Amino acid sequence: MSEHTQTACQAPEADTWLLGGKEFSSRFILGSGKFRLDLVRAAVEDAGAEIVTLAVRRANTGQEGNILDAIPDGVTLLPNTSGARTAEEAVRIARLARELGCGDLVKVEVIRDTKYLLPDNVETVRATELLANEGFTVLPYMYPDLNVARDLVSAGAAAVMPLGAPIGSNKGLVTRDFIRILIEEVDLPVIVDAGIGRPSQACEAMEMGATAVMANTAVATAGDIRLMARAFGQAVEAGRAAYRAGLGRVLDTGEASSPLTGFLEEEGR
Repeated sequence: MSEHTQTACQAPEADTWLLGGKEFSSRFILGSGKFRLDLVRAAVEDAGAEIVTLAVRRANTGQEGNILDAIPDGVTLLPNTSGARTAEEAVRIARLARELGCGDLVKVEVIRDTKYLLPDNVETVRATELLANEGFTVLPYMYPDLNVARDLVSAGAAAVMPLGAPIGSNKGLVTRDFIRILIEEVDLPVIVDAGIGRPSQACEAMEMGATAVMANTAVATAGDIRLMARAFGQAVEAGRAAYRAGLGRVLDTGEASSPLTGFLEEEGR
């Protein structure tokens, strides 16, 4: 067997990533905020998600049931501080999540804007520092600004979660150029969060070099939730594979895919 054939037949190198000291294979994070409880488990399983976000205020409302019961065993919970308007409120919610048994992993959301639901970057940095000092593994949801991202690194963030577009908008990678800057300049996992509306957009984010992608609304509002969850999981895998392979060059002019020699009329000469 030739060396080339041996290389081609070898199993692909494992492509895992670390978060809070834990290793993950899937790079698709599923948000659960808009799901009916009876569809959460199916969506998680079809997407192949290993991390699922959880709004603490939804964990046990007494009305819909306990969402914790709908999430399969072995899936890592990522509680978020949805509803927090200040750093102090975010800290209280994170502490409550830990008391509920969700561990030290937390996604920090601090939002005062009620129209566009844009994160308050200043309060987010404060909350990140306070929680990191208490031993939390903090994933701050932020508007993609390089200076803020650097402040979050200094504050002790374990990753940054820039928005692609406003929460729930399904508009896609509106902020792609700014996310690209974070990917190139910040030495932390960059998880694209919010606004991703299609599997193709998730794939694009991964092609850019994002560590992972999170989606909620795009899956929860699809006509076939299970099929859309599977499509997102596969799109994230495809985008990651393309990034690892190295995307082909882009030219302003055409280039023949075959050599411009050996035409038929030349063969008889």
